[in-house]
Amino acid sequence: MNPPYNAVVFDMDGVLTDTEKVYRQCWTMNGMSEGLTAQQMKAVCDRLAGGTRATNALVVKEYLGEDFDYIPFRKKTMDMFQEYIDEHGIDLKSNVVSTLTELKRRGVKMALATSTDRQKAVDRLTRTGLIDFFDETVCGDEIEKGKPHPDIYLKACEKLKVSPDRAVAVEDSVNGVISASDAGLCTVMVVDLIKPNDTTNERTDKTCYNIKEILELF
Repeated sequence: MNPPYNAVVFDMDGVLTDTEKVYRQCWTMNGMSEGLTAQQMKAVCDRLAGGTRATNALVVKEYLGEDFDYIPFRKKTMDMFQEYIDEHGIDLKSNVVSTLTELKRRGVKMALATSTDRQKAVDRLTRTGLIDFFDETVCGDEIEKGKPHPDIYLKACEKLKVSPDRAVAVEDSVNGVISASDAGLCTVMVVDLIKPNDTTNERTDKTCYNIKEILELF
């Protein structure tokens, strides 16, 4: 018999929106313009996914030097990303709408826990028509310690008024999996660009290749 989960907290990029690949393209183009190789940027992007500005700055400086000016580098990448979605729109991952619709029908509380700043997160949820599914949202600029720290998931559960052990987290990145696991949620990895590894295998309760598989938990 499944535990009595009554809430679910979603990451956004790579879980709900098919935007992680766009971020990766922008980071890679920008990194290669600074002299890094495509292979190096793959490793960088795997570590950046789900991270905060502070943790991501440390990752980039490992490759480009402690004195590298990260802030304009990050801004250029974010500007490239914004230009892309303004021109091409935002695609959703497969079965997102049907899964959220079914969760809502079953009375499951839903929250968003994204490292993206609130203004951008709300804009993307609005553009894709997802915003009304969520009872609560917690964004990267509202948390002092972002992923991989557990704070964002603990805050989401607090806002939903549910105990973490009664909630499911849905993630696609290593940073996100660590965050959700340390917060005490049932942690599900829906595989996107980052493949399961020793860290995610140790910390996830379930690994899926399609978001609709999380319905089995409710």
